[in-house]
Amino acid sequence: MVCEPDETDLDIHIPAVMLPQDAGTSLEKLLMNSSSVSVQLYSPRRPLVDIAEVFLWLMAVGTILCASYWSAWSAREAAIEQEKLLKDGSDELQNMKGEGASGVVDINTTSAVLFVVVASCFLVILYKLMSFWFVELLVVLFCIGGVEGLQTCLVALLSRWFKRTGESFIKVPFFGAVSYLTLAVSPFCLAFVVVWAVYRNVSFAWIGQDILGIALIITVLQIVHVPNLKVGTVLLSCAFLYDIFWVFVSKKLFHESVMIVVARGDRSGEDGIPMLLKIPRMFDPWGGYSIIGFGDILLPGLLIAFSLRYDWLAKKNLRAGYFLWAMFAYGLGLLITYIALNLMDGHGQPALLYIVPFTLGTFLTLGKKRGDLKILWTRGEPERTCPHFQLQQTEESNEEK
Repeated sequence: MVCEPDETDLDIHIPAVMLPQDAGTSLEKLLMNSSSVSVQLYSPRRPLVDIAEVFLWLMAVGTILCASYWSAWSAREAAIEQEKLLKDGSDELQNMKGEGASGVVDINTTSAVLFVVVASCFLVILYKLMSFWFVELLVVLFCIGGVEGLQTCLVALLSRWFKRTGESFIKVPFFGAVSYLTLAVSPFCLAFVVVWAVYRNVSFAWIGQDILGIALIITVLQIVHVPNLKVGTVLLSCAFLYDIFWVFVSKKLFHESVMIVVARGDRSGEDGIPMLLKIPRMFDPWGGYSIIGFGDILLPGLLIAFSLRYDWLAKKNLRAGYFLWAMFAYGLGLLITYIALNLMDGHGQPALLYIVPFTLGTFLTLGKKRGDLKILWTRGEPERTCPHFQLQQTEESNEEK
């Protein structure tokens, strides 16, 4: 808990002690059991940097890195397949486009704005209805998403070694055609999620939550794509304003930061909502967790994954492309977020306040400098010559010789 300097609650005329929640719970249990309790008061200093923040930074950057390469790999395979079909003049091209449209969702500017509006409404609902049962509902939703995310990641990973099993399908009622590999992996995913849900209040449950969260984020970044820089700019700009408003401005309207209250799970009796990656502060005598919201990884991750897809389709190397610099900018923005968090004495900071200017600013600046901004802004992919035209040119040059 962090008290604001202008809070009227600070006008206290009797001795008061502020305890961590777990310490208060232990003390309450001891007093209820009529145990003899001795309390020694001291105020330990927090370390300037906790190792948990370093690991959380690595987790966030690593998640985007994995998701970006998976997304770019899939996009390149689809492009290669499309070129083959074009060369063959195959009628399957139209079917392939239909399948691609069903597997990947391209967001547009309207949906980008609506996303932030819906997210704001959902945040207010969370704030107003925050209770034990509402958090339980969020846990159920998180488990459903976690099962799907973990299953998708495991199937994609294992299909490299068990290709035949991954390509063999069986019809399952209510689910349609399902691969044998998916059927083999699903029980493990379900068991993992159930065990986490049952034991989510134990001290090491954060490990399971982070695994499920990372799998879910990677899956979303694989399915949802930013088609061009224009959509990415609108999305991140709206998210930038959203984060600032609900962390800072909401204090004026609700007398407390809505985003921070929801993230901590105040008034719910739970240790925060599950839509977070978190690591316990290992060397902090006050305990607690270092956390990062899914949105602080997902939203910049959409733009960074787009940058790698563009680089691969344009056949750019790391240095000449955009992905390396966008990834570096994200890491730097997140690092500055943690620096600001420590400088502000633990007061919650909107991560996108620092991440968006670095990531988006780097992308726009490089695009303009290299002359690719128009293509990035509109098409979102490099122009490719039709294979038929290439073949025709080759045949004509051979005839001339």
